[in-house]
Amino acid sequence: MPRWIFPLLIAAACSQAAIAAPTETLAEAEVASPQAPVSVSVPVKSESAVMRSFEQAGHTVAGNTSALVTTAMGFIGLRYRRGGNSAETGFDCSGFVRAVYEKTAGLVLPRRAKDQAASTEVIDKRDLKPGDLVFFNTMRHAFSHVGVYLGDGKFIHSPRTGQQVRVEDMQASYWQRRFNGARRVALDGDAVARLSLAQSLSQ
Repeated sequence: MPRWIFPLLIAAACSQAAIAAPTETLAEAEVASPQAPVSVSVPVKSESAVMRSFEQAGHTVAGNTSALVTTAMGFIGLRYRRGGNSAETGFDCSGFVRAVYEKTAGLVLPRRAKDQAASTEVIDKRDLKPGDLVFFNTMRHAFSHVGVYLGDGKFIHSPRTGQQVRVEDMQASYWQRRFNGARRVALDGDAVARLSLAQSLSQ
C-alpha cells in the first residue's frame, strides 16, 4: 500500500481543523454534521514536489495513475464553492473530481457525484488504487459526496463551504460509516495517451 502520504500528514498535523459533513453539488442543500471528523490540512505542493515524495518514500504507482494523483494534490488548498468547476473560482466535490480527470486525461465526467458513480465501473473497496473514485453518503442518500483515492486509505476531496481541498483518512469513523462505494474510470486510447504525456512532463 502506498506510504508516501504519511510524511505529508505528519508535517501538517499541527494545522488540524474540524470540518462539517461534505455536500453534494448544484441542486442540493448543504447539511452540517455534529459528528464531522477532524481533518488534516496538507500544504500545497507543486507537481514536481509531489512526485519527489513518491520517490523518496520508495513508492511507485504503476502506469498512469500517478499523474492523476499529482494533479489532485496540486489543487490542495483551493476553496470550496458550491457548483464550482475550476481552480479560478473553487470546487465542490464533484467539480473537483471532474477537473482532475479533465485536466489530466481530457475526460469530461458527469457533473454530479451520483452521475459520476453511475457512469463508472464498480470495484471492491479492497481493489482501490490511486486515482479511483470513492463515494460517501453524507446527505442521507447514496453517492452524495465524492473524492479521489490516493492510496493507503487516504483520499482527497473538496469538503464543504468554508473549507478547502484537503486529504482525509477513510479509516476515520465518520468516513467509514458513510462509505458508499468505489468506482474506476474507464480510459480510452486518447485518455491513456494524455495521461502518459502528463506523467512524463511531471518527472
